[in-house]
Amino acid sequence: MSVHLADIDAYFAWLRDRTKLRNLPDGWTEITTPYLDRHNDYIQIYGRRQGDLIELTDDGNTITDLETSGCDVKAGKRRLLLDGATKGHGVEVKGRELLVKADDRTFALKAHSLVQSILQVNDLFYTARPHVASLFLEDVTEWLNERNVRYSPRVKLAGKSGFDHYFDFIIPQSRQASERLLSAVNRPNRQAAGNFIFSWVDIRDSRPSKTEAIAIINDHDSAGASEYVSAIAQYDIVALPWSKREEFAGRLIA
Repeated sequence: MSVHLADIDAYFAWLRDRTKLRNLPDGWTEITTPYLDRHNDYIQIYGRRQGDLIELTDDGNTITDLETSGCDVKAGKRRLLLDGATKGHGVEVKGRELLVKADDRTFALKAHSLVQSILQVNDLFYTARPHVASLFLEDVTEWLNERNVRYSPRVKLAGKSGFDHYFDFIIPQSRQASERLLSAVNRPNRQAAGNFIFSWVDIRDSRPSKTEAIAIINDHDSAGASEYVSAIAQYDIVALPWSKREEFAGRLIA
């Protein structure tokens, strides 16, 4: 299925129509986005103009919620994941706050980056469960290394929209196969599918013509996996279930 600029326009229309603003005291504006956190509540960020700049913050809600739930993100592996989920998006961690600064030209880009960072930090909760022996991204990385797959980790690609998009791995083109962009999806659900679809649609035309977008999905005990696979398939994104990784290893090694 081919994709068009209309797909991006539809995404922006959805984002615009479902974003709500409310004025607060001291010059702050509450921005309610259509993205959902792990409680299925709409993610809210707050903005205030400071001279020529606009400060955007989550008011500390994301990290505070994780800590209240017993997920310490300030040490160990989770600290590294927190850094990756924030610094990669240009987001600063100040105390418990996640924040960025923008001007009028970069406001939409910075707000998008902050929300995407909040979504990633939110997912750190799922590394706090007692039965989680390791982190899914680490598992995928270790498996790729064991299979001698050539890749570069954590790549940032700019899209038509001006937004930056992050993929966990890029496998360069070879004589046998085209370029492949991989993301390790720990929680395959509708929102995760929408994020991947938008990233792929937005950057697709800037990549070599036969580039593949691939989601390696954690299909263990995930009710949303089938819905996720069905959604991304409409945009020529390949879903590779983790439980069948040995069956598709050759596809990534080529």
